[in-house]
Amino acid sequence: MKRVVISLLALSVSSALMAATPKFDGARISADVKELASDAYEGRSPATAGEEKTIAFLSRQFAAAGLQPGGDLKDGKRLWTQAVPLLKGDIVGTPSLSLGSRGKPQTLSQGKEIAVRAAMNGASEVDIRNAPLVFLGYGVKAAERNWDDFKGVDLKGKIAVVLINDPDFESGQGDFDGKGMTYYGRWTYKYEEGARQGALGVLIVHETAPASYGWAT
Repeated sequence: MKRVVISLLALSVSSALMAATPKFDGARISADVKELASDAYEGRSPATAGEEKTIAFLSRQFAAAGLQPGGDLKDGKRLWTQAVPLLKGDIVGTPSLSLGSRGKPQTLSQGKEIAVRAAMNGASEVDIRNAPLVFLGYGVKAAERNWDDFKGVDLKGKIAVVLINDPDFESGQGDFDGKGMTYYGRWTYKYEEGARQGALGVLIVHETAPASYGWAT
């Protein structure tokens, strides 16, 4: 008798779980992606009108789905958002940049031959002199995909030079989504990994096709 009861209970639980399984509407998901990816949201960057519009859209969708807000308290009510500190860095003035080749310095113009970003660690000044450049392919370290461009390389006191996108972009086949782009192909990852490896800095070689946008952008 116990076995029958247990079986019935198991069947009941299983049926309940099956009934609770959410249904995904491909057309609805596609519509939401197209909406958020449209020019109307201006790229959804932080501290822009596009961000405010994005937050408003997501908040409406969460409310419509029956979710409860769990963000900051305002007037005794929870918001859909939570305030977090953001660090913004801007270059003041014109940076002085040069590349030495065979003992001869070559001046690099900001925005023409090179595009330098402000320090991402909050430093008020960056002064790097006579740092060797080390080419490291795509600058990817992905143990789960058996790939390591940094193996056996000491980057301390050096600047890493890497390509944009992933290791299999040119062939279109491989473990990195082919012509697509994984996180390993993005600027942010390459900067972060370069820092983890002890590099003084990271230079990313720009090419229109793998970057998916032109230099002027």
